[in-house]
Amino acid sequence: MDLPFKTVTDGPAETEALGASLAGLLKAGDCVMIEGDLGAGKTVFVRGTLRALGVTGPVTSPTFTLAKRYDDARIPASHIDLYRLADGMPGEDPGVLEGEFAPDRVVFIEWPERLGPVSPSGTHYVQIEHLSENTRKITVS
Repeated sequence: MDLPFKTVTDGPAETEALGASLAGLLKAGDCVMIEGDLGAGKTVFVRGTLRALGVTGPVTSPTFTLAKRYDDARIPASHIDLYRLADGMPGEDPGVLEGEFAPDRVVFIEWPERLGPVSPSGTHYVQIEHLSENTRKITVS
C-alpha cells in the first residue's frame, strides 16, 4: 500500500483486508488514528491490522475499558477507544492512557478527536465513511 490511499470496501472482510495491508507499513512508535461514525468499521479495520501483525485472539472494541493491549503481536500494540469520553477526557485521570503510548508499541486510537490536541510522530490517519449498509469509503494517509 502506498500512502495516501483511498478505496471503497464492500463488507467487513474487505475492510479487514485493507487493515491488514497497513500492517506492513507500521513500526514501533507509530500511531494510527481512526475516524468514522458509530458502526463504520473502525474496530474491523483494527482487527485486520492486528491479525496481520500476528494477533490470534479476539479483537474487540475496548469502549468501556478504554484500552486493550496485544503483546503477542509482532509489534506490541495498544487499541484505544475514546467513544465514551468527552473531548479532552474530563473526569478521567490524565495518566490513564500513559502506558499505552510507548516507543515499543503501535497505538490504534478510535475517536481520536476526543483525545485533544495530540499528534504523535509516526501518525497515520484513517477515515471511514458509510456509503451504504456494507459499503465503506476508506482513506488512509
